[in-house]
Amino acid sequence: MNTATQTFELKRNRQEAAAGNGFFSGRGVWDWVFAALVAGGAVWAFVHYAAAMDGYEKAILVGAVPVLIWLGWFWRPMSRLMVVVAALALLSIWLYMGPEGADLARADKSFLLKYFLSSQSAILWMSVLFFMSTVFYWIGLLSRSAAFEAIGSRLAWVAVTLALVGTMVRWFESHQIGAGIGHIPVSNLYEVFVLFCWMTAAFYLYYEDQYKTRSMGAFVMLVVSAAVGFLLWYTVVREASQIQPLVPALQSWWMKLHVPANFIGYGTFALAAMVAMAYLLKASSVRSLWIGLVAVPGGLFVFLAGWWLFGGDATAANTALLKGIRMVGGTTVFFAVMVLLRSQINQRSPSLELMDDVMYKAIAVGFAFFTIATVLGAFWAAEAWGGYWSWDPKETWALIVWLNYAAWLHMRLMKGLRGVTAAWWSLMGLVVTTFAFLGVNMFLSGLHSYGEL
Repeated sequence: MNTATQTFELKRNRQEAAAGNGFFSGRGVWDWVFAALVAGGAVWAFVHYAAAMDGYEKAILVGAVPVLIWLGWFWRPMSRLMVVVAALALLSIWLYMGPEGADLARADKSFLLKYFLSSQSAILWMSVLFFMSTVFYWIGLLSRSAAFEAIGSRLAWVAVTLALVGTMVRWFESHQIGAGIGHIPVSNLYEVFVLFCWMTAAFYLYYEDQYKTRSMGAFVMLVVSAAVGFLLWYTVVREASQIQPLVPALQSWWMKLHVPANFIGYGTFALAAMVAMAYLLKASSVRSLWIGLVAVPGGLFVFLAGWWLFGGDATAANTALLKGIRMVGGTTVFFAVMVLLRSQINQRSPSLELMDDVMYKAIAVGFAFFTIATVLGAFWAAEAWGGYWSWDPKETWALIVWLNYAAWLHMRLMKGLRGVTAAWWSLMGLVVTTFAFLGVNMFLSGLHSYGEL
């Protein structure tokens, strides 16, 4: 067992010992100040925005108070994050306020709004900082420099902060555009990609803190940066950053629960897959890596390219196929580079036991929330379309994702699935999850087609 794993086990034992003495007995002054701030913030929100809430939203607000307090107590860095996000979001709202109330035109007049605290500015800063974080993590990994990895970690924290500020401010901005337009920003591909980015990064930062190692950050932040790259491309091509009214099917309080729960699943599955890649680079033979990581997607790339060259003439189908070819081709090149850098990466990557543990815990958390999201989605479908399940392409692929990780966890818990097999399965699970998330929008259509590519 390496030093990082021993540190984590010691910390967990201390937490269990503290829990045995009572949940409240170990609370310090900051914990109670944080609890008071959360409760006070909920009261303030209720007083100022109750008129814009229905009964369900008021219930969610009340229920969020103990959940947020527990989260801040469970992991103290999260309490500090929430306080900073709330302070910056309130500052942004205050800057929007004019003599006659909120004025969105002030976004071009106030220096802080224009360059930092409007929703679009904050999300753009998030994008830049996630890219920078990835670069510093990789410099630290390849040069074996803890200082560069520490910079990458701090940049990731700032990026998560600004992502949450941008989300909160965008929520406020949507309510100022017009009656009936305001909504929680989780309704289209632009908004959910922001959600995916900060959730995935936040879950990684939790594991980084608990295991006291930053060596997994280079891998996990790659998938976050890929999401950021898509977000920026999508913003330019579709002007997706513009706030639009919700379509009727999305005008439901179920959306506030279903979508975040879904993306906790997506984020943790992606995290587990990237950790699995680091595991495979360390545990697998070079031959199996070249076959599994490079030859298989490379063969798919050749097949798709041939299909596109000699296939049908349907413009829409060819456009979608071209996107798939670029994605697979880029993936092949990326995996080839990883295999070539294998020896340098393995010198710094964590122990196999630690990565296996992170992979398992991430999938377990993701599966729990994905299950909740699927159940909530069924209730939402019954309300919107009159049936709990319609075998829509998105629903079908969500079921495939659920069955994939249910089987992985079953094999882990019942058959002791470990090692290279578990890692390959986890990595392939990301392919299935990505198709459910994006591929359905690219190649299929159905009731869930709210964000076509």
